[in-house]
Amino acid sequence: MQFITFIGFTLLVAIIAYIKSRKTDESSSDGYFLGGRSLTGIVIAGSLLLTNLSTEQIVGLNGAAFKEGILVMAWETLAAIAMVVTAVFLLPRYLKGGITTVPQFLQRRYDKTSKTITSALFLSGYVVVLLPIVLYSGALAINTMFDVPDMLNVNETTALWITVFGIGIIGSIYAIFGGLKAVAVSDTINAIGLLVGGLLIPIFGLMAIGDGSIFEGIATLTQSHPEKFKALGGPESSIPIGTIFTGMMLVQLFYWGTNQAIIQRALGAKNLKEGQKGLLLASFIKILGPLIVVLPGLIAFHMFGNTLDNPDEAYPMLVTKVLPAAWVGFFAAVLFGAILSSFNSALNSSVTLFGIDIYQSHFKPDATERQTVKAGKSFGIILAIVAMCIAPLIAYAPDGLFGYLQKVNGCYSIPILTIIVVGYLTKYVPAIAAKIAIISGVVLYVAYILLDEFVFVGQFPHFLHVMAILFVLNVLIMLLIGKFRPRTEAYQQHYTEQVDITPWKHLNTVGITICLIVLGIYIYFA
Repeated sequence: MQFITFIGFTLLVAIIAYIKSRKTDESSSDGYFLGGRSLTGIVIAGSLLLTNLSTEQIVGLNGAAFKEGILVMAWETLAAIAMVVTAVFLLPRYLKGGITTVPQFLQRRYDKTSKTITSALFLSGYVVVLLPIVLYSGALAINTMFDVPDMLNVNETTALWITVFGIGIIGSIYAIFGGLKAVAVSDTINAIGLLVGGLLIPIFGLMAIGDGSIFEGIATLTQSHPEKFKALGGPESSIPIGTIFTGMMLVQLFYWGTNQAIIQRALGAKNLKEGQKGLLLASFIKILGPLIVVLPGLIAFHMFGNTLDNPDEAYPMLVTKVLPAAWVGFFAAVLFGAILSSFNSALNSSVTLFGIDIYQSHFKPDATERQTVKAGKSFGIILAIVAMCIAPLIAYAPDGLFGYLQKVNGCYSIPILTIIVVGYLTKYVPAIAAKIAIISGVVLYVAYILLDEFVFVGQFPHFLHVMAILFVLNVLIMLLIGKFRPRTEAYQQHYTEQVDITPWKHLNTVGITICLIVLGIYIYFA
């Protein structure tokens, strides 16, 4: 019954996505990469949330909460502020320039080489870090919930490889052959299911530890483990309080404002109003995220204590423990949709980056739109295969998927954020400054990771502090170069008139309200 429910819901989503996207012209760049610039606020919000909320979040962050408590909610609640900043500051500039990829702006602002370096960084991060981790964490959840090793009568390693390739192949079909519209529509449907199913887990979990009462469950949890309900972390925690004001906000701004896999949804907006509505709706729902990605980890700690060797197994174990059997198939299908969403969204963005920023720029400048899309799809197939081969090897990586993912992402997140922010805020900083900043940012951060892991273990500041230090350092380098070797002409952004860029009239009111709610949450749990 569980398996039938799982297959049925998965097929239903695929059919609806096909019907909704079949009229979009997938042979054009805008049609394939940006859904024909037709996405509305609700679709953008749903796609943003589900692209973000996948198993590396659900499994990894609940695993982190299992270990440390609600302080890890910073990854969720502070994201809301970054999304507000993106809606107010970055999105109007993106849509004014009519860009398809973030690196396209860098070519206009600096030069082609800066764009190519940035695109290569994005692609390397996706294939080595993001795509494999999504596949691995997703396979881990599916294997645990359905007991795949026992079902197929194979060992855990073989089951992991089978599940990884199953997820990878299905996700590739969505991303490579469906384009952004199919991805966004399926995301929206799954987002609704994930919100419903995701909220059921803590509800049933609290009822399980509260003798049928949710309020008794909350009381039991807070009274039994008061140390887990401190939102501000100490010096030895994964998120010391100081990092909230340094690298944490920079990571959030990069992720929600410049990460191609995320911002591509907003770039496909039919106009600026819809894009801003989508970002702000998603940011408000994001504040409720800890109910899905933090609270279950606390419940799992109460139920399983320190009996788990791998904290990342806490969430799937809780699901199988508290969810009624009739719901397991549905929730597994929704979770599967979340896995596919993050995988196919990153893959679709990789196809976009390669087709627009590398193939068309360097291999065939006179390529037609149809040729560009075809080249992107071919590259996407290769990328997906490589990611599927790397994913099972993550089983041998350090415990704590989410923290590990955030730390490694710094290799490309901060350098890219640096040159984009300086690019928009200045007019005379030259291309050479961007190249120096992005290369020095990568080299210095990689050197930090290697020294911190293998030489001066634990002697360096927290990685989020290091990110902030490198950000400031590279901004200063760029400004100094701009002072002594400025551009001959000031950079001016031109309005391409591809979409209407009239801002939403309630933007400031809603944005300030969201920021105040986040502040109130921290004051309450301080």
